[in-house]
Amino acid sequence: MISSLTPLFSRFFTARRKATWLVLPAVTLVTTLALVLGTAIATPAQTYPVQVSPSRPTLGDTLLCHSSKVTNNAVPPTVTASGTTYPTFPIAPNRYRALVPTSPNTPPGRMTLQVSGPEGNNSIAVNISNRSFNTQYITLSPGRAELEGTDHEFDRLDALRALRTPTRYWNGPMTRPSSGRISSAYGNRRYYNGVFANDYYHRGVDYAAGNGSPIYAPAAGRIALVGRVADGFVLNGNTIGIDHGQGVTSVMIHLSGFAVNEGDMVEAGQLIGYMGSTGFATGPNLHWGLFVNGISVDPVPWRYDGVE
Repeated sequence: MISSLTPLFSRFFTARRKATWLVLPAVTLVTTLALVLGTAIATPAQTYPVQVSPSRPTLGDTLLCHSSKVTNNAVPPTVTASGTTYPTFPIAPNRYRALVPTSPNTPPGRMTLQVSGPEGNNSIAVNISNRSFNTQYITLSPGRAELEGTDHEFDRLDALRALRTPTRYWNGPMTRPSSGRISSAYGNRRYYNGVFANDYYHRGVDYAAGNGSPIYAPAAGRIALVGRVADGFVLNGNTIGIDHGQGVTSVMIHLSGFAVNEGDMVEAGQLIGYMGSTGFATGPNLHWGLFVNGISVDPVPWRYDGVE
């Protein structure tokens, strides 16, 4: 089954408009560099101790950046990486966590995370290892290759991925949203009609099963989007978007029907819809995309290891 998009439709996945800890205390000396061999480097004599996991991230992983405050200042720190600033959320008194996404489009190598706030700043550098992804060769009929989405569906999906709800709804590892077989993995590269799709990667995991097969919520959250073909969801088909809180969202596309409404609160494993082949799909399947602060990340670590 094929459920993702041609290069022409990659704006669905982009902003169109505009487990081991690395522990680095605030007084880390320069000699730390030699000890960690470039995996994590902290500047000396700063006020925000920083911890980052996983210790050996690869492309597609979600980085957890924990920071601690020395005082009871009410202003939380922020985390900046590669020019993007990410919010932090409290996880304990004077302790905060930011989620920093990576993807197959992230340059492998050193990534520096800067923690800043009223108490000063601190930085830590993490090495992002490269990763190999499979390549698929897709042949499309002229009619399917020319399929276009609508501004309505793009705008609704942009709004979903822009959510930064302070409340965290998910808890522990996410669950499998379908009992079907995995037909396409996260990160796959593709040729469409012999042309390589530059900057494209498969932004999710596809599950194939019979039409009407049940689809379940991978984690608790609020149903923030119910998009119907009749209302202009041409490219993605019938769509459900779930806000899991703190910048984490799920999108489920190609559905044949719904078991929830916008605004509903759902629990992990709850029935939310039914598998279909609406939109850009060649057969019944579910495409589950997991987004962290607007970037599509690999759902696998969230399912097996959990991201807390």
